[in-house]
Amino acid sequence: MTASPRPDVLAVMKLPPFYLEPLAAAFTVHDRLHETDPEAFARIAPRIRAITGGGESLVSRALLDRLPALEIVSIMGVGYDRVDVRAAIERRIPVTHTPGVLDDEVADLALALMLSVARRVPQADRYVRDNRWAEQGPMPLATRMSGKRLGIVGLGRIGKAIAARAQAFGMAIAYTGRHQQPGVAFPWFPSARDLAGNVDFLVAITPGGEGTKHLIDAQVLRALGPKGFLVNVARGSVVDEAALIEALQQGVIAGAGLDVFAHEPNVPAALRALDNVVLTPHMASATRETRQAMADLALANLQAHFAGRPLPSPVPECR
Repeated sequence: MTASPRPDVLAVMKLPPFYLEPLAAAFTVHDRLHETDPEAFARIAPRIRAITGGGESLVSRALLDRLPALEIVSIMGVGYDRVDVRAAIERRIPVTHTPGVLDDEVADLALALMLSVARRVPQADRYVRDNRWAEQGPMPLATRMSGKRLGIVGLGRIGKAIAARAQAFGMAIAYTGRHQQPGVAFPWFPSARDLAGNVDFLVAITPGGEGTKHLIDAQVLRALGPKGFLVNVARGSVVDEAALIEALQQGVIAGAGLDVFAHEPNVPAALRALDNVVLTPHMASATRETRQAMADLALANLQAHFAGRPLPSPVPECR
């Protein structure tokens, strides 16, 4: 009996070797062919049975419509706001992602950004390297983080991991979300604006997409106030970037720690020029251990589908 051909998979991002190699061992992988060679893509499109990509990958209705044999979309990331899930569900195509495996890493970076922006760690590093310590004396005093009030916008798995770490710093925790969560002892506020007015640090860790676009706007920033700090480890779309730049320039808030931006990897020059921000290149899950776990889970979702087994981690809309 002739073995059945390996399923064809379209990669919609540049896959890291630790994902691409095991993927290519089990599937026939077409690397971003829809972008690099439209003519070749048109020829193989009827054979594509799976899509895989990352949390920032675009999987539009138009792309789905070109793939009549498509059976599954597997995202290597917890976010999937650029995937047209509604269009996939209409065709009974499951969408999967990789939650859980990156919670600790994102929470770690959120705390690192909080400490860095409050204690001005990157600025202090430059102060020493530029020999200003010897020439000018001690740096100006920074801001304490321990014992302050932390507001979390989105108390999901990662939000709870951030809260657990912040409690070790003696911080008072509050949160906002669509609903007050049963069994959660932290105070709940009905809006980000209400929460911001009652905390010293505001951390955004809510999903992206149209439902949360510019959730952190000028009003929220004014409520946070001139002694408040914003940290965003969610999506760039969650924060009104223009309003944030203005707030930072005018001292409406004290500072910000940002891992995500509206038009990545392009970061506005005005934001890069500010001294009261700490900027990182969307690296919250970027450790070898966690990215490997994400790749393993993305592959496991594909393997489970084609073996007829239950999917390990479908997105909530597909459960």
